[in-house]
Amino acid sequence: MSRPASSNPPGRSPLRRGALTPTLIVVAVAVVGFIFFANVWTDVLWYQQLGFFEVYIRENLARIITFLIGFAMMFAAVFFAIRIAYRSRPVYAPDAEARDNLNRYQAQLEPVRRVVMIGLPILFGLFAGSAAASQWQKALLFFNQEPFGQNDPLFNMDISFYLMTLPFLGFVTGFLISIAVVAGIAGILTHYLYGSIRLMERGIFTSRAAQIHIAVTGALFLVLLGINFWLDRYTTVQSNSGRWAGALYTDVNAVVPTKAILAVAAGLVAILFIIAAVIGRWRLPVIGTAMLVITAILAGGVYPWVIQQFQVRPSENTLEKEFIDRNIKMTRAAYGLDKIDVSAYNATTTATTGALAADAQTTANIRLLDPNLISSAFAQLEQYRPYYQFPQTLNVDRYMVDGKVQDTVIAVRELNPDGLSANQQTWVNRHIVYTHGYGVVAAKGNKFTADGKPEFLQSGIPSNGVLGNDNTYEPRIYFGENSPEYSIVGAPDGAPNREQDRPAGREGGGETQYTFSGNGGPNVGNWLNRILYSIKFQSSDLLLSDGVNAESQILYERNPRERVEKLAPYLTVDGNAYPAVVDGRVKWIVDGYTTSQYFPYSQPQQLQNATADSQTSAGRTVALPNSSVNYIRNSVKATVDAYDGSVNLYAWDDQDPILKAWQKVFPTVIKPYSEMSGDLMSHVRYPEDLFKVQRELLGRYHVTDPDSFYQNNDAWSVPNDPTVSEAVKQPPFYMSLQMPDQEKPAFQLTSSFIPQTVNGSARNILYGFLAADSDAGNEKGVKAESYGKLRLLELPTDTQVPGPGQAQNKFNSDPTVSQALNLLRQGASDVLNGNLLTLPVGGGLLYVQPVYLKSTGETSYPTLQRVLVAFGDKIGFAPTLDEALNQLFGGDSGASAGDVANNGQTPTAPPGTTTPPAGPTDAKAELKAALDEANKAIQDGQAALAKGDFAGYGAQQTKLSEALQKAIDAQNRLDATPAPTATPGATPSATPSPTPSS
Repeated sequence: MSRPASSNPPGRSPLRRGALTPTLIVVAVAVVGFIFFANVWTDVLWYQQLGFFEVYIRENLARIITFLIGFAMMFAAVFFAIRIAYRSRPVYAPDAEARDNLNRYQAQLEPVRRVVMIGLPILFGLFAGSAAASQWQKALLFFNQEPFGQNDPLFNMDISFYLMTLPFLGFVTGFLISIAVVAGIAGILTHYLYGSIRLMERGIFTSRAAQIHIAVTGALFLVLLGINFWLDRYTTVQSNSGRWAGALYTDVNAVVPTKAILAVAAGLVAILFIIAAVIGRWRLPVIGTAMLVITAILAGGVYPWVIQQFQVRPSENTLEKEFIDRNIKMTRAAYGLDKIDVSAYNATTTATTGALAADAQTTANIRLLDPNLISSAFAQLEQYRPYYQFPQTLNVDRYMVDGKVQDTVIAVRELNPDGLSANQQTWVNRHIVYTHGYGVVAAKGNKFTADGKPEFLQSGIPSNGVLGNDNTYEPRIYFGENSPEYSIVGAPDGAPNREQDRPAGREGGGETQYTFSGNGGPNVGNWLNRILYSIKFQSSDLLLSDGVNAESQILYERNPRERVEKLAPYLTVDGNAYPAVVDGRVKWIVDGYTTSQYFPYSQPQQLQNATADSQTSAGRTVALPNSSVNYIRNSVKATVDAYDGSVNLYAWDDQDPILKAWQKVFPTVIKPYSEMSGDLMSHVRYPEDLFKVQRELLGRYHVTDPDSFYQNNDAWSVPNDPTVSEAVKQPPFYMSLQMPDQEKPAFQLTSSFIPQTVNGSARNILYGFLAADSDAGNEKGVKAESYGKLRLLELPTDTQVPGPGQAQNKFNSDPTVSQALNLLRQGASDVLNGNLLTLPVGGGLLYVQPVYLKSTGETSYPTLQRVLVAFGDKIGFAPTLDEALNQLFGGDSGASAGDVANNGQTPTAPPGTTTPPAGPTDAKAELKAALDEANKAIQDGQAALAKGDFAGYGAQQTKLSEALQKAIDAQNRLDATPAPTATPGATPSATPSPTPSS
């Protein structure tokens, strides 16, 4: 007989082809495993280098343990449900037709039965384990909980029960119910497939084994359901289904009792299922289940609805009064509003001469530099090189200057790799040569130069100023908000420097090189680490480059906020990290919050909505996640060193029970605030996002009387920002301010309130002013008692004190102001309104707004040209705040502003000459000549810019400012020309005209 021809291609061994598939599988698994190992091991190296390896280990152990427990429970339940059902299958099916169908299904399943019986439980186990692992924080808080020492008003349970016990028990109960349902369904399907359960003409046939299986599963499910009903009693105090959070009248008198009844009923029906499993009779459990469903519908749904509709609604104010009072008290406690100082402020709207004498210190510190507009001025004056950058929004802080606290607008000069030219965009340049920014730049908040530029306290390269120099503080910025993804730094002693450090001077000169000398990242000097990080960052250059040596470190995860979030995953991090020069280093200060959504009777807030304002909408600050909370504490102050990235976490609110619980979980990573230096203490401030959440709630919860709260006739809103076109809230402002009950000014975070906005409209008059004391003192480890004090000024509702929107409208509609601003807009320039500050001074409310002028060139920057002020219905408008205040308060405000030295400094003629008074004809000629001069300066500036002559462009900008000032002065002289005699009895305008510049 001839042998059949082989189907294998000639020359190929069947054995070799058969081994190819498993070989490819093994290689694929090995590659995936190595990539997984690379990510895990690089994380280990990163946490170890920072000294936070405890966080990595304990967090991942918690995830792994909860995953394994969840996996094991689901796997075991499904596996044994299937196995028990399979082993108890009947030997014969009831009839031939059914047997044929079953045999067909069973024959198809039999070849893979063992795989299915193992694979299906594994699959469900993986899903269950993943769900359990995501709840690792609830598990850790449950096992490490700390008491609050405060009980809820309904069940008299400690608050920790609701925040740390009940969420975990609820998760466990729900998880077990899911297991019972999934395992029960798997068992029933197996019974059906193997003939223990059959659908017949006379009904449903079930074997004895199937009956016991179903009865036990049903009983277990009902027991768990009963436990869930019982726990639901406690969750009523966390309910948000009513008009106010917490258990209200219907919950207390209908829902809570019916939940208890349903819990007992579920337990009784579970007993009936056990009895049915023993005696084999199903009538009682079926009847019991039907009654339980009916009871759940009637008692759990219909009865509470009837109580609400026919008993509560007609007398809601009376019946809900007690529960509204609980909501008010618990909400204020949960958000830290229970200790707020509220005082009446009978604000006047009349600007009288000398009114600011009692507020002289506050007046001297009024901030004129808008941190949202001045960034481009910092960039043009202090950037020096295109590979540097400043953030879009600068920060406001304070420093001691000449023995006095000086409000300061501050930023760091960060690296901008995208600023390199196209032929410089190489891997070596982006990751080895250009690695860091350089220096702090700071300007006085209350002063500016005569030509409208910031008056710098700290500037230049090398860095120099009142905050220090290269010898007294470390100016290099390796870790910042805009740092590159990763950099390779470090070299052996004696090796040549490869990092671009800083330019030698403003223009020209050589460049200096530097080698990082700190401990800022994991070592990549050995081949294993280089391979692992090459995989992590998908870069073959990192593996092959000769720029990586035995001492090289890799710096990554460099954003301060994200760095803290990764090291403290239990914290919600404030959207604005800010830099400060602290103890000879640049430190990023980051505020961290412990939050919960389970505080009883507390009104929930969506963090993203509550903290949204014109800053977040413009992308200037990071928006918080869209999560719901009803409890928040600024529990942690964190610092990130801008040079080496080292992180310190300090327990700022060390009485917060949630933080105490996390300190038990991670006992070594959070330091007491007693270890904070005095220098660091002096730069701590009240966090913005916490303040924004609190002010949002105060719109309603400044009212503490339940009747008034129910009527909601005194609700407030945060005013919209009048300086932007969108309808978004005005951000809070940092400033040094002396509140009426304070003896001296303090650094404060402030905001104002107007009547509640309804359908997008509101009366824009002022109802309240809120300030949070941000001075923590300057003593090592000692927190000032006044820090965090919230002070709320309530204005009488019958006093028509203009709100921010009205003040802005007065500025925009005043003819004198409009004429002057239109003149400034000539010559292809834009007029920019700065932030509108509100200050309770002079017995009323003072509004201050700087006005900036910016030409339309790409490299132009705003210069401060005018200041607008308002008090009541009067406004002032002058080149300096000091002049504007004097205009406003009858020629003498009674105090000097910070820019008093600039009065009359803008020259209109060469120094030492006297300009005779000009008549109308001369003034018109001067106006035309000044505008021609301004136009020429613009053209010459653009020509210099096209040549790359930045120094020439800056000189032309100065000429442009001087020409525009001459034009304004000429226009003022024209306006001052005597007008025709007024009609007797005519009333002069209440708005003073600007004082002409000398």
